[in-house]
Amino acid sequence: MNQAVSLSPAIDAGTPASALSNYLAAQQEKSFLRFITCGSVDDGKSTLIGRLLYDTKLIFEDQLSALERDSKRHGTVGEEIDFALLLDGLQAEREQGITIDVAYRFFATDKRKFIVADTPGHEQYTRNMATGASNCDLAVILVDARHGIVTQTRRHSFINSLIGVRHVVLAINKIDLVDHDQTVFDRIVADYEQFASGFDFDSITAIPLSARFGDNVVERGPNLDWYDGPTLLSHLENIEISKDESARPLRFPVQWVNRPNLDFRGFSGTVSSGRVSVGDEIVVAKSGKTSRIKDIVTFDGSQQDAEAGEAVTLTLEDEIDISRGDIITQPDHRPHISNQIAAHLIWMDDAPLLAGRSYVLKIGSQEVNASITTIKHKVEINSFAHEAASKLGLNEIGFCNLSTSSPIVFDKYEEDRQTGSFILIDRFTNQTVAAGLVWFGLGRGENLVWHNLDVDKKARSEQKHQKAKVLWFTGLSGSGKSTIANLVEKKLHAVGKHTYLLDGDNVRHGLNKDLGFSDEDRVENIRRVGEVAKLMADAGLITLVSFISPFQAERDLVRGMLDEDEFAEIFIDTPLEVCEERDPKGLYGKARKGEIANFTGISSPYEAPANPDVHVKTTERNAEDAALHIIREVLGEDGIDPDLADFTI
Repeated sequence: MNQAVSLSPAIDAGTPASALSNYLAAQQEKSFLRFITCGSVDDGKSTLIGRLLYDTKLIFEDQLSALERDSKRHGTVGEEIDFALLLDGLQAEREQGITIDVAYRFFATDKRKFIVADTPGHEQYTRNMATGASNCDLAVILVDARHGIVTQTRRHSFINSLIGVRHVVLAINKIDLVDHDQTVFDRIVADYEQFASGFDFDSITAIPLSARFGDNVVERGPNLDWYDGPTLLSHLENIEISKDESARPLRFPVQWVNRPNLDFRGFSGTVSSGRVSVGDEIVVAKSGKTSRIKDIVTFDGSQQDAEAGEAVTLTLEDEIDISRGDIITQPDHRPHISNQIAAHLIWMDDAPLLAGRSYVLKIGSQEVNASITTIKHKVEINSFAHEAASKLGLNEIGFCNLSTSSPIVFDKYEEDRQTGSFILIDRFTNQTVAAGLVWFGLGRGENLVWHNLDVDKKARSEQKHQKAKVLWFTGLSGSGKSTIANLVEKKLHAVGKHTYLLDGDNVRHGLNKDLGFSDEDRVENIRRVGEVAKLMADAGLITLVSFISPFQAERDLVRGMLDEDEFAEIFIDTPLEVCEERDPKGLYGKARKGEIANFTGISSPYEAPANPDVHVKTTERNAEDAALHIIREVLGEDGIDPDLADFTI
């Protein structure tokens, strides 16, 4: 059995059962502090936490032995113990001497319990730092005394402020490397307070320390007699954090409907804020349906009430429609409902955020499709100025308007972290690409009501004796897609089908004449055309769309706008060298000379369809044959005349 380096004097192996019971009860009564360590690379974050655990006698003997062995192999401080290795658990971290992932550690002292998140300092891992900060009450922001305030200090401070961390410890580390100079400490404190003055921090406490030698971590060192403030541990043990989630309005996101048999129907989830008791009146936020709490069920049986943090199942006195994603709340403190919000986004993906692209927005247990309608500005991290932007890159922070496919239930982030924060997920890779904080609802969609019309798509299609369809032709410039799409329409028109052809160049003369050819403009180009194609499908038409449409995400976005089996992606597959030989508009020649920027296939990417509904290789088929092949594949079961197979123009 592992034994700690030093046992707490409060308890040992000879402690009577009653005393042990009292000790455990006292542990339960201790307050809890969640804090994060952050800052730039090599500021000593991992070393600081390792030293904190070592000096508070919270390292087991076998851990200490392993640490001593690892220090000889991977350590960076000579023959001494490298405390950073306690936190850097990944092999890559030890080999490179850096922190990559977020490392969480629990520890307790006689006064308080703690969970600390040790986060990476490299800019490329900013997403990990933001994740670590999301549930913390306090941030320990380390600064290397030799370097002072750097870009990562500013970035991490801004993110902590944005996420809602209200207490900061400015830990000016490696003070031993500047000869414990008070003037260096004072200068760094002044610099930090100047740029952080606009942040919403309730407290900033500056502490000079040396994590390597332990000065001012747990005990005072002999070299800092000019400093009369608290040690780091003393401050962490005694700072007052006002955080009573139970005093907030009730928010109970339903995770799943619990129906083990016909006699029981409950709604399971975790109370994210507030409290709920048997007999309380409740309302389902989105539908407005009301009822009262009949029972609160847990694994250990029924209980009279539940508060923030408790996982329970609620049963109601009335049979009302509730499903996963609904939020149960108090009738007099309801959250907001809207399909448009303004939010801060921390972008976490290598591929940039582009306005108009569709993502999955997950807020609590709610999941809806969403797109960024406008990037209002991005934040320049050194000056915190608001800069105009058309896209966000990795680790950039922007303020954006978002539109969701259906209304969502939310609170402003400053009012409730749980129901005011969300993530964006790439719809195809399933990777989290952004963390978002709801600043307010735009309310633009709240007064809009969808009107059901008596003449609908089905009626319009039946009148035309056809099924509405969108044939989406995609391929490189010069691939022949417009020629083939034109042939397909002529053949369909000749046999009495009602069609319309949307051609990329033609549409850019009118509807999209304000758009250029940047990635973000290409996304908007396809989004608009997709909306037009959707309207034409609603009119019962067979709509042919001939656009390069280089990005798979936008082609799939349009597919998602339409009913199942209403969209056909047709890949006109022509090799780039063949397109260049054709070059009907002379565009490839200009692109090769650098006279045209963002030209698809040359200086801008084309994402070929992985699984198109129809794959036409123009090196194997002529245009006439390709047109007939497309009609047979896409519309063969839609009542097309058999004679069409032999019909030529």
